[in-house]
Amino acid sequence: MNQEYITAHPWSIIEEGFDQELVQSSESLFSLGNGAMGQRANFEEHYSGETFQGSYIAGVYYPDKTRVGWWKNGYPEYFAKVLNAPNWIGIDISLNGQPLDLAQCKKVAHFLRELNMKEGWYKRSFVATLPNDLEIAVEVTRFLSLDLDELGAIQYTIQLLNTDAEVLATPYLDGGIKNRDSNWDDKFWNITAIGSKQNRAFVESHTMKTHFKVCTFMESGLYVDGDRVDENPAVKKDETSVGHTYTVHLQKDETLTLIKYGGYTVDRNHPADQLQEAANKVLDQASKLGFETLLQMQKEAWAQIWEMSDIAIEGDVKAQQGIRFNIFQLNQTYLGKDSRLNIGPKGFTGEKYGGSTYWDTEAYCLPFYMATKNQQVAWNLLEYRYNHLLKAIENAGKLGFKNGAALYPMVTMNGEECHNEWEITFEEIHRNGAIAFAIYNYHRFTGDYSYIPKMGLEVLIGIARFWYQRVNFSEEKQQYVMLGVTGPNEYENNVNNNWYTNYLAKWCMEYVAEQLQIVSESYPEDYQRIISDTNLVPSEIEDWTKVAGNMYFPFSEKHKVFLQQDGFLDKELVRVQDLDKSERPINQKWSWDRILRSPYIKQADVLQGFYFFEDHFSQEELERHFDFYEPFTVHESSLSPCVHSIQAAKLGRMEQAYTFYLRTSRLDLDDYNKEVEEGLHITSMAGTWMSIVEGFGGMRVVDNVLSFTPRIPEQWKSYAFKINFRNQIVTMTVSAQGTAFTVSGDDTLTIQVDGKPLKLMPGETVHA
Repeated sequence: MNQEYITAHPWSIIEEGFDQELVQSSESLFSLGNGAMGQRANFEEHYSGETFQGSYIAGVYYPDKTRVGWWKNGYPEYFAKVLNAPNWIGIDISLNGQPLDLAQCKKVAHFLRELNMKEGWYKRSFVATLPNDLEIAVEVTRFLSLDLDELGAIQYTIQLLNTDAEVLATPYLDGGIKNRDSNWDDKFWNITAIGSKQNRAFVESHTMKTHFKVCTFMESGLYVDGDRVDENPAVKKDETSVGHTYTVHLQKDETLTLIKYGGYTVDRNHPADQLQEAANKVLDQASKLGFETLLQMQKEAWAQIWEMSDIAIEGDVKAQQGIRFNIFQLNQTYLGKDSRLNIGPKGFTGEKYGGSTYWDTEAYCLPFYMATKNQQVAWNLLEYRYNHLLKAIENAGKLGFKNGAALYPMVTMNGEECHNEWEITFEEIHRNGAIAFAIYNYHRFTGDYSYIPKMGLEVLIGIARFWYQRVNFSEEKQQYVMLGVTGPNEYENNVNNNWYTNYLAKWCMEYVAEQLQIVSESYPEDYQRIISDTNLVPSEIEDWTKVAGNMYFPFSEKHKVFLQQDGFLDKELVRVQDLDKSERPINQKWSWDRILRSPYIKQADVLQGFYFFEDHFSQEELERHFDFYEPFTVHESSLSPCVHSIQAAKLGRMEQAYTFYLRTSRLDLDDYNKEVEEGLHITSMAGTWMSIVEGFGGMRVVDNVLSFTPRIPEQWKSYAFKINFRNQIVTMTVSAQGTAFTVSGDDTLTIQVDGKPLKLMPGETVHA
């Protein structure tokens, strides 16, 4: 099946023509979100074909009991499931007794979907011939409000094309929803009340075990050729759902329009006994404003987001569409309003992976939010980890670590580890280092040190304690080693001395010791509080620096590269280009045993370390390691192409950098991994942004100065983006003719371009 069916367009995702084989893929690609809730692009009307119903509420989850064949000490007791929430979008349509169902229609013509990313709405239109030969034209517009983030709105319009008909329209709420990925087919929701009053209806329910209380609500209004139909609907109610049936005798060429508002109020944000009252307030606001005003507000809210976060590319529509799709989905998933939330790998587009937080946030997403929002948004992401510190200490304690050692989870909803594959849960411990690096990266970019004495240093101490306890001293090597780990390359499990993990541990312990010194001198009150709260003693710091200074790193004298881990050269080193294409992707064609014995790398591993610590190594060292490891990399992780694109650009290999960029930016649009129907790869989308800004733009902070090394792919005429650097907005435009900069505000800003200083004056365009 050819998945490249999306029309290239700079501001929209467009599908033309109805293909039942593509319905679930499109449900992912056309998904909507507003940071508080999300919705796959399911049809409002009943659809009997293959579909993946998906409605999601931020922060609401279910602890599904772990399903493993062999229980091990320290295993999490549950896997946190992103919950498929009660469905609020449903609108059943019947014409002369015949249900509208696109899977059963005699003909579906002029089918068109559009996700307008510029304005934040989704539209679907078609002409359908029903089994009873009725011909109708349908147009549906849907959006999730950014201003009223508990509200979604639908405008559903039907026109009769060939005859009169009796039309039954039944907007409904359905609380009888199940997750596809339930381990034990548990019931995740318990419905406590179903109510209806005039044109409004409510389903109150709570999650089992976690007891999140939710009120799913709706209100509908019916119009014929613009005139309100004021009849009272018939109420249709059962144990799990409630609907309102409107009956209208519609004449040929007349247009029936149903406006439906719906959404969720949650006890995370309201008193548990006032959820229906809160829902009524939301509906009162929506009714007062009306659909068109709400839609205009939506357009204005998205215009503000794009004003700062857009990347404009001239001369390459597919590249332009790709980056805007990635930026759009990132903003749909997380807007930084709530420090209790984070960025799940599927966002609001699917159930796969579970959890809301991975190391992806710190390693890939933080740079995007730091540079395109105000710094409070990035602060909230760091505060999220601080708020989970005690859970991280508990997680480490379950594995036998002591004295406040902290192991942050691989997958989590509330700070507690809920990933249940032992080679990941116990061994992919490099995630700890990504959190420490994010703290460093935040200070480096924003210039704001205050997070470290207020919150960050306690996090760093817990992480340093973990690394110190996780290593052991090798008598044979007379160095400290790290045994039994999994690096970013998850195609290698239970290895010894993964270079990236060892290097992170060394850097972390040294970095924490440095920050303790700075805080003791500059923030003495915070320092005393932290020492008291953590029971830190000076000998611990000495121990950390001793271990860091004598860490073992596997190295090949023959190839002059750090080895991914001990024994890497024992593998049969056949390059990816020499694999038969029928063997790819290996994660779908090979046994796990064969993968583990192969040299093939899922994503950047050693090169991930070179990305984080680029300034620790020379250009020649980067080139040598890139040339050694990239040929063995199969890029079967969504997080892989972006790092390689950035490094290829740094090495001046623009064609290779461009190829990697297209792969990361259109990973879902072109369905490279043949899995888009399960949901989108949200966190890797931040890597797409990095590919342009850090790769082609060469943005870095060097010696406390914003620095650029601009390059441009030959396929582009120009590209431009904005960076919020320490509350000054820098705009950079790159073309084959040169690079231009502007800065907003009242103050001058000195940056570096190709290693040379450049002074930017407010209101002036400066050419480099």
